[in-house]
Amino acid sequence: MTLNLEPNLPDPDGFYDELLAAHAGLSTQDSTDFNARLILVLANHIGDRDILRAALAAAK
Repeated sequence: MTLNLEPNLPDPDGFYDELLAAHAGLSTQDSTDFNARLILVLANHIGDRDILRAALAAAK
C-alpha cells in the first residue's frame, strides 16, 4: 500500500465545513489539542507505519 495523495473525499467542502464546525467555540489551545487527538485517531485507523512515515514526509 502507498500513500494516496490524489483527491479522495467525495465531498471535500462538506468535510471542511464539518472540520471548521468541530473547532467552533474552542480556544486556540483546545483547537490545537483537538487537532492532535484527531491526528492520533486517524493514525491509529491507518495503522501502517510506512504509510504514516510517508504522510509525515508529505506534510513536511
